[in-house]
Amino acid sequence: MATSEQRSHEPMCLSDFEELSKERMSVLALEYYSGGADDEVTLKENIQAFKRLRLRPRMLRGITEVDVSTTILGHQVSMPICISPTAVHKMAHPDAEVATAKACAKSKTLMTHSFFSSSKMEDVVNALGQAPRLQHLFIWNEKKEIVRRLIQEEERSGVKGFLITVDAAVRGKSHSYTTTTDFNYDLRSMNIFMPRFEEMFSKREEYTEEKTKKIGNGLTWDIISWVKSITKLPVILKGILTAEDAKLAVQHGADAIIVSNHGGRQLDGVLATIDALPEVVSAVNGQVEVYLDGGVRLGTDVLKALALGARAVFIGRPVLWGLACQGEEGVHKTLEILRTELKTAMILSGCSSLADIPASLITKQCQCNL
Repeated sequence: MATSEQRSHEPMCLSDFEELSKERMSVLALEYYSGGADDEVTLKENIQAFKRLRLRPRMLRGITEVDVSTTILGHQVSMPICISPTAVHKMAHPDAEVATAKACAKSKTLMTHSFFSSSKMEDVVNALGQAPRLQHLFIWNEKKEIVRRLIQEEERSGVKGFLITVDAAVRGKSHSYTTTTDFNYDLRSMNIFMPRFEEMFSKREEYTEEKTKKIGNGLTWDIISWVKSITKLPVILKGILTAEDAKLAVQHGADAIIVSNHGGRQLDGVLATIDALPEVVSAVNGQVEVYLDGGVRLGTDVLKALALGARAVFIGRPVLWGLACQGEEGVHKTLEILRTELKTAMILSGCSSLADIPASLITKQCQCNL
């Protein structure tokens, strides 16, 4: 049985996991995971923008239980909370993405496996079992044939779709890990490798910081049709923030969109994702599913995103906090905390199911001086 001291240190919310993870992670991991671009305005805004939204709950609805199950691209998940692609989980915990996958399977939701994973695809597939998986892609123009082979291999593995990051034509400038002169060299000194990335190059000495800076250079909307020429599986674009690009994504054949600003790590000063969400949802007009990534820390954040038209939210950093603190169990607890908070918020707001969450639930905080 846990002692009172142990219970007092048991994380009860995502911010608890965040604080505890600072004691568990290396300086390199903390700097890399937590950093944002330039002055980190967008990094902070992703969280603060949720706080400016207010709920308009309805009372006496007779609700005691809620159904939070849904589908992502037709695949059943137990809740509208999925896992974003985040790199190099082995920096947070020795069991790396395999632990994350096991937690995801336990919570019966969807995981996106990062291109920069520190675990092999087959190990993650085995850990996920029946839970659905998306494969994250970065695409180099000069390495397209290798990417083609990776896509075909992933398709054979049972992946449910491919997620392309579109907001990384160059790497955003971060002050948080400027002390790391060559991040990839530091990873190798820690005996951490990224199997998929290394497959892109014939020699390990070619695996350098300079190579990673060229990810996504020169890509155009034609990349969607190129990927769809290889696979019949859905193609999801991550990094859309405007109505204009949302419409272009649909026109070029994207099957879903993740409203994302890369966790504030790329272009600083852009809209918080929850602020960008309504115009993207309006622009696609139901033609494709829209998800949100960035700044989700509470069940009420999930509820706000759903009310504004997201089909689901994807979380990144909170997964890493849970992983660093308690491995597989920490990730599972992180997901289940958000599930419980969402269900509580729905009951208190008068919503019995996801379909019962109205846009009228949300209002902006009054900015006037009282």
